[in-house]
Amino acid sequence: MKILLRSFTITLLMTATIYSHADVDVPERRRDQFLTDPGYYVVPTPYSVPGLGSGLTVVGAMTNINDGYADIYGFALTGDLQGYGLFATELHLIKKTLILDLSKTNFNKATSQVYLQRGMSASKDDYILAELDQSDFTGARLTYTAFDRRIEIYGLIFQNESRLAALRDSGGNLIQTAEDAETNTVNTFTFGIRLDLTDDYIDPRHGTRLESSIWHTPPDNDNSSDFDILELNLTGYIPIGNRNTLALNYFQADTRVNRTGQTDPSIIEAELGLDCSAGSAEDQANCISFVNDRVAQNTYGSVGSLGGLSRLRAYPEGRFNGSHARFIGAEFRWNIVEETKPFDYFFAKDIRTVIQIAFFYERGSISDDRDDLWNTMRDSYGIGARLVTKSGLIFRADIATGDEGEEVSIIVGYPWEVF
Repeated sequence: MKILLRSFTITLLMTATIYSHADVDVPERRRDQFLTDPGYYVVPTPYSVPGLGSGLTVVGAMTNINDGYADIYGFALTGDLQGYGLFATELHLIKKTLILDLSKTNFNKATSQVYLQRGMSASKDDYILAELDQSDFTGARLTYTAFDRRIEIYGLIFQNESRLAALRDSGGNLIQTAEDAETNTVNTFTFGIRLDLTDDYIDPRHGTRLESSIWHTPPDNDNSSDFDILELNLTGYIPIGNRNTLALNYFQADTRVNRTGQTDPSIIEAELGLDCSAGSAEDQANCISFVNDRVAQNTYGSVGSLGGLSRLRAYPEGRFNGSHARFIGAEFRWNIVEETKPFDYFFAKDIRTVIQIAFFYERGSISDDRDDLWNTMRDSYGIGARLVTKSGLIFRADIATGDEGEEVSIIVGYPWEVF
């Protein structure tokens, strides 16, 4: 909490300094930061989430409803992931000041890769597949914003429930079916501060953005760990020519364990509905490794992972895990087309503003030991295409390459954002 209060104080002092000294170079906003241009989308599209799978999704969206600020999104998934999601964002409780965002997702089929070593040392194929027959996420975020969205203070609460159904090896062969596994419930509370000294909140091209946040996950029961995550995310935007941008990002995350959780493998086995003494010697070893991963999480906590849609995009979701992470990235955003061009089809209506090609390079490290950070690092580089709309949506497709091959990501939103 002391670190968070210190970040809060620093942010307020920086803001006061900026607005009290005329010679500080803060880029003017290029446009109104509260968008009201309406749009809608109802489209079937393929999805690709490295480490989680691919398939087909139907996406629906209504942005800036009735020329206001509110957006509503929804999706339904088939394929490797099966489920739905509903989101309501930019709900202005106090106009341009207090904003509420709501989200709900439910998956009745999901499979994720679980690597059998934390940190950066696990080999490409050193993973097993964890099948879930339940994965529910419910969240709400309340944001206070001021100074034309240059400063934001936000609180977030979410609950994630999941239940293990089975373990499979990397080839998809069944290791073991979980019997009467307990539902794992994780509640997380987040408080954060964001300072946005750029020329645009949605599509920045000049300036600096700083975000600091603390994530608290209290124990759900006596066997759960109690830890905090402290994050710092800094991005600089350097204009190149009249309309292109070089974005530079630095990110760090660290856990602070308040209380370790259950570390007895036999008790964790029972919670997961597993029996690691069953099956072949290889199946037993894989089961034990999966349980040991949970032991490590209960001991050190976890800052999440590197790999996937946002950081180290050449690697699948969840590829590298640990309790401390460092990341740097550079991305040149070449706006090859910039014009206001409305489009109105039976499945989509919006206003196209930018078609963008991006070239990026990323480097990151993650470890349970802070002193080991940067000793082993991984690189990711690639190219992406983006479509920026006037309603505030950014459609992104990236192809990234690393020392383990290529990954393709299709998603909405720029990389490197905390949310």
